[in-house]
Amino acid sequence: MSDLSNLLLLLALAAVVGLWLKLSVAREHATREARRQCLQHGLQLLDETVGLRRIRLRRVNGLQRVERCYGFEVSVAGDDRATGHLWMLADALTDVSLPANNQATGQEIIARILPESGSNVVPLHPRRHPDDRMH
Repeated sequence: MSDLSNLLLLLALAAVVGLWLKLSVAREHATREARRQCLQHGLQLLDETVGLRRIRLRRVNGLQRVERCYGFEVSVAGDDRATGHLWMLADALTDVSLPANNQATGQEIIARILPESGSNVVPLHPRRHPDDRMH
């Protein structure tokens, strides 16, 4: 009996490690996708990471599939934080929710992040609105 219980324990441990590795790979893929979406929409991905927020079942072609929602934080102007979400089905992006950005394009953000001087310091620029006043 001892050999059988040890074998079952080892199999359960291997299943947990396999699931953890699979979820880690999926999270890395979601981080790359979040980075790509931020560049495309002129946003800055903060903390360079995503976190699993929700899991739901979704019917695709008659089959129940697991869809994961990853949350992350972005900055529109460099001095603010907003929340974004990615819904992923396996490695495919099914939905994205990002804050509106009316201030900069993706190329402007890239130019701000990667200055020509070769510095690795990211300059933060405050918002300039006509209604902003010093108190």
